[in-house]
Amino acid sequence: MNDAPPKATARSWIGLAVLALPLLLITIDGTVLILGLPAISAELSPTGTEQLWMIDIYSLVLAGLLVAMSTVGDRFGRRRNLLIGAVVFAMASVLGAMATSPWLLIGARALLGVGGAIMMPSTLSLVRNMFLDRQQRRYAMAVWAAMASVGAAVGPIAGGWVIETFSWQAAFLMNIPVMLLLLVLGPLLLPESRNPELHKIDILSVALSFAGMIGVVYGIKNLTGGKDIALGVAGVVVGLIAVVLFVRRQLTLPTPLMEVRLFKVRYFRGAVVGDLLSIFAMVGALVALIQHLQLVLGLSPLQASVWLLPQAFLAAIAAFVAAALVKRFLPAYVIAAGLLIAAVGFGLTIFLSPTSSPALIATSLALVSLGAGIGLGLSNDIIMSSVRPERAGQAAATSETAYEIGTTLGTAVLGGVLVAWYTRVVTAGTGALDLTASLADRVSSTMAEALLVATEVGGPTGASILDISRHAFTEAITVTGAAGAGVMVLAAIWALVTLRGAAANNDLAAEHEHELRH
Repeated sequence: MNDAPPKATARSWIGLAVLALPLLLITIDGTVLILGLPAISAELSPTGTEQLWMIDIYSLVLAGLLVAMSTVGDRFGRRRNLLIGAVVFAMASVLGAMATSPWLLIGARALLGVGGAIMMPSTLSLVRNMFLDRQQRRYAMAVWAAMASVGAAVGPIAGGWVIETFSWQAAFLMNIPVMLLLLVLGPLLLPESRNPELHKIDILSVALSFAGMIGVVYGIKNLTGGKDIALGVAGVVVGLIAVVLFVRRQLTLPTPLMEVRLFKVRYFRGAVVGDLLSIFAMVGALVALIQHLQLVLGLSPLQASVWLLPQAFLAAIAAFVAAALVKRFLPAYVIAAGLLIAAVGFGLTIFLSPTSSPALIATSLALVSLGAGIGLGLSNDIIMSSVRPERAGQAAATSETAYEIGTTLGTAVLGGVLVAWYTRVVTAGTGALDLTASLADRVSSTMAEALLVATEVGGPTGASILDISRHAFTEAITVTGAAGAGVMVLAAIWALVTLRGAAANNDLAAEHEHELRH
C-alpha cells in the first residue's frame, strides 16, 4: 500500500504564484517608507518618535493580530480571510495616500497592518495544505520565504523609485492594483481550507496577545530613546505580564488561540527564534544603512535604491540556496552559517565613514540579506513541516508572528539604538554652537531634521551642524552594526544547539506529535 502524500498539481503551483502577490506586498509595506522618510519629513514634519511609529505601527499591529486572524481563517476559511484582508488593505492604502498629518499617516499604516494580519496567515497555511509532499513543500516554502525576504529587501527600492518618480503617496497607491488582481484570481485558483475542530475564538486571548505586543515594543522604544526610562520599563513590564497571562490562558483552553505547547518541541522553538532573528537583522540593517545613503551621502531615493539591488537579488535567491544546501548539510549548520554571514555584513560597518563609498553599504546589506534569507528559508520549512496539515494555521501564525516581531524589534531596537546614539553624540557636538533650545532639539531629534536646520541657519554654523550630524550618524551606525553582529553570533549558536539532529527528510510532524503527547 502506498502511503506517500499526493503530488501537487499545476494548479497548485499557479496558485502559489497568486499567494506570492499579497505576501510580497505585505512584506514590502514593512519597509517601503524607509526611503520616503525625508520626503515625508519635509511635508508633514514628524518628530523622530513619529517617524519610528510610521514604520513600526504597521508591523506592530500586524504581529499583534496574526494569531487571532489565523484562528479566524482556520475556522471560517483561509481563502475567505485572504480576500477580506485584500479589501481592507486596499482601503487602508487609499487612506494612507490621503494623509495630511503624521498621526493620520500612522493611523493608515495601522489599518494596513490589520489588512495584512487578515491575509498573511492564509498565505502560509494554504501553502501547507496545497503541498503535502515534503520535497515539493520545501521548494514551495522556498518561494514563500523568498517573497518574504524580497519584500523586505525590495520595499525600499520600490519606495525609492515610486517616491522619486511620483510622490510618497504613490507608495500607498501601488498596493491597489495588486489587491484587485488577487480578488479576481484568488477564487479561481486557490482552494478553500479550514480546521473543522475549531469552534470559537477567545476574545480575552486576542486582547492579551495584542496588549503584550504593544506594551513590550512601546517600552523598548522609550528605553532606547532614553527620554522616559520609567515609562519604558513600565511598558515592558505590562507587556510581559500580558504575555504570561496569555500563555497561561492558552494552556487551559480546549481550543487555544495559539498552541503554545508546540514550543515544548526543540526544533519548533529553535526555528521560530531563528525566523525572528533573521528578519530582525535584515530590517534593522535596512533602517540604518539606507538612511546613511540618503542623509549622509546625499543620494536621492532613486540613486539609493540602485545600490540596494545587490541585496535584493541575494535576498531573492537565498531561500533557494538554502534548499539546495540542506540536501548535503544538516539544517542547523546551514542556518548557523547564514546567520554568521549576516554577522559579517553587520561587522563591515566598522569601516564606515561620512565619505565612504556606497559600495561598502551595498556590500554590508547584501551579506546581511543573504545570511538572513538563508535563515528564513529553512526556518519556515522546519516550522511548517513540524505540524499536521490541520494545524497549519497555528504554525503559520506562529511563524509569521515571529517574522513581524522581528520586523518590529529590528526597527525598535536597532533603530532605537541608532537614534539614541545619534542624539547623544550630536548633542555633545553642537553644545558649543550658538543655537536656540528649539533648534538644538530639532538637530538632536533626527538626522533629517538636522539637515533642514543646517539649511535654514546657513553660513559657518549651518556647515558645522551638517558636519557634526553626519559624523554623529555614522558613529551611531557603527554602534548599531556592532550590536547587530553580536545578535547574529548568538543566533547562530542558538541554531546549532536547538536544531541539531533535525534532518532534511525527517518526518518532523510525526516526531513532534509524539513529543507533544509525551
